[in-house]
Amino acid sequence: MTDLTELTALELLDGYRSGGLSPVDATRAALEAVDEFDGAVNAFVSVDHEQALASAAASEKRWRAGEPLGPGDGVPTSIKDIFYTRGWPTLRGTRLIDADRPWEEDAPCVARLRETGAVLIGKTTTPEFAWKGVTDSLRHGSTGNPRDARLTAGGSSGGSATAVGLGMGPWSVGTDGGGSVRIPAAFTGTVAIKPTYGLIPMFPASPFGTLAHAGPMTRTVADTALLLDIVTGFDSRDWSALPTPTWSFLDGLEDGVRDLRIAFSPTLGYGQNDPEVERLVRAAAERFEQLGAVVEEVDPGIEDPAEAFRILWFAGAAKVLEGYGPGAVDRVDPGLRRSIEELGEISASDFLDATAVRMALGVTMGRFHESYDLLLTPTLPIPAFPRDRDVPEGWHSPHWTSWTPYTYPFNMTQQPAVSVPCGFTGAGLPAGLQIVGPRHADRTVLRAARAYEQAVDWGTRRPARLTSDRR
Repeated sequence: MTDLTELTALELLDGYRSGGLSPVDATRAALEAVDEFDGAVNAFVSVDHEQALASAAASEKRWRAGEPLGPGDGVPTSIKDIFYTRGWPTLRGTRLIDADRPWEEDAPCVARLRETGAVLIGKTTTPEFAWKGVTDSLRHGSTGNPRDARLTAGGSSGGSATAVGLGMGPWSVGTDGGGSVRIPAAFTGTVAIKPTYGLIPMFPASPFGTLAHAGPMTRTVADTALLLDIVTGFDSRDWSALPTPTWSFLDGLEDGVRDLRIAFSPTLGYGQNDPEVERLVRAAAERFEQLGAVVEEVDPGIEDPAEAFRILWFAGAAKVLEGYGPGAVDRVDPGLRRSIEELGEISASDFLDATAVRMALGVTMGRFHESYDLLLTPTLPIPAFPRDRDVPEGWHSPHWTSWTPYTYPFNMTQQPAVSVPCGFTGAGLPAGLQIVGPRHADRTVLRAARAYEQAVDWGTRRPARLTSDRR
């Protein structure tokens, strides 16, 4: 008998189309996976069994009538608890938000999912206001990794990555302001893309401004492309939204990488990697050569923009807390409070200086991509570490940006970047390969990710069911 939690969204949709599979059965299977595993991994803050099954039943009727609403009709779907979702509280991992208020509006990506008939099953965990690279909060606790629940799933979209990794629905939507879909994808052996800024509209606007993107989280590149098709599209509530694409992100997905000019930078010129991670990423770069790409090991000529990023990031964090009145900073994650206090008062001059660093970084990367179609890096320099920590034990810095040096630069430049699995360490932990393209080259990024995915089998190696010693 087919395990429906093992199927991709595209496989489910093919089954619905042929009549061989049922949205109700697929939704029940996803909910059963939540019931079985969520006590160990804490991927969800809320699950609505009744609404999900009613939505699935309505989808099943549409498919039987040959009238699906769209390309995602009947797919069990989770939503990061950052996005407004009509009828459900959006608590953003904080104790500052009151759940008992009207929740009457959908974020743009949630609205697009409803329009396509997706089955929304629940909201996934996030650190407070999605502020860091792991997923824990005072309100909802910590989220474990689908490979080993004692380890972190990464963040800030860790709940979504773990849900996808354990078959609690084949896809989810997360946010990424400094790596927040790519970090957990790398730690969990799943796929996620941070598309070009503005492709997926954001409302309400993120406190982190134009650093923050929304992004699909799935188990395969093809599912990522399909979900990107669904959630993109102009929305007047986002002043920075791009026009609705006139193409599908599935177009050209199978065209391969032959003759693409690809730069491979294992450290971006300033990082340092775990030896096993570096070995796996180097092997991935070699695979691109075997696939016909022209690969050159070269750094893009940038310096680590961590300090500028932190000014931009925590200026946003401090601003969002202002809206909750005096003393709000004393009621939030101690790490968030410490980071805000460490930066102190950020002047307009400080903010403009950081913006100037950002703009110069964008110029450098724009010129770099005149010579190279794509850039390969590790997604992260390390594998997953124990949960309930912001950094690995004994780490040289208390800041999450210190172990995510390859993700946040591309939020500053707003470039598309995808993370795909590129193998496992000796301990069986996933490593991620990041594929970065120039702005608006999302289809090229996905095409390269798909070519690599088809040449290896890392993405098809689902986690073994969690055992008692891994919970």
